[in-house]
Amino acid sequence: MTAGRKADGASPPPTPPSPKSNAVDDHADDLVFVARVVKVRGVRGEVVAELLTDFPERFDGLEELIAVTPAGERRMLNLEGHWFHGERIVLKFGGYDAPEASEALVSCDLAVPEAECVELSEGEFFDWQLTGCRVEMVEGGEVGAVREVLHIGGSAPVLVIRPDGGQERDEHLIPLVESICVEIDVARRLIRIDPPEGLLELDR
Repeated sequence: MTAGRKADGASPPPTPPSPKSNAVDDHADDLVFVARVVKVRGVRGEVVAELLTDFPERFDGLEELIAVTPAGERRMLNLEGHWFHGERIVLKFGGYDAPEASEALVSCDLAVPEAECVELSEGEFFDWQLTGCRVEMVEGGEVGAVREVLHIGGSAPVLVIRPDGGQERDEHLIPLVESICVEIDVARRLIRIDPPEGLLELDR
């Protein structure tokens, strides 16, 4: 049982993308974020982005990406080319041919429609599928809701579960392993857990 890297939650930029790109319906499909622009590179308007996906090969053959602004505005960008530089990716978008134009993309989150996300194997989940799920004990009883999924080194992902009306100090940290998370129903937004005795008290 595994979780893909988190695909949302980035901070959008203070400046919206150039109107050269096409506006996207804000009520369109939900998005899966795959990269975050961190800086402009070179004199041709390329930008450097951090990868927010465990599947960098998804950029091969990709022609369009959606940029999201702080207010949630979406703009379609035409991807003309890309290459990898260390653990980051360099992107060239149509209509952004100078550093001054590409500055508007810095801090933007780049996404694809949820319908185009990479298909996972059975028992694998994206973080965004788990975030917000209700969590309850197998014998009944509410535990809370998943606030986020933590990835720590090579260990199993950890669900951060906050009780209803609780605060950060009330959160539970539950490893995402089959022996504990015995049922995950993303369609119903429900996770049932069977934690070993004392696990829920460790965070107190």
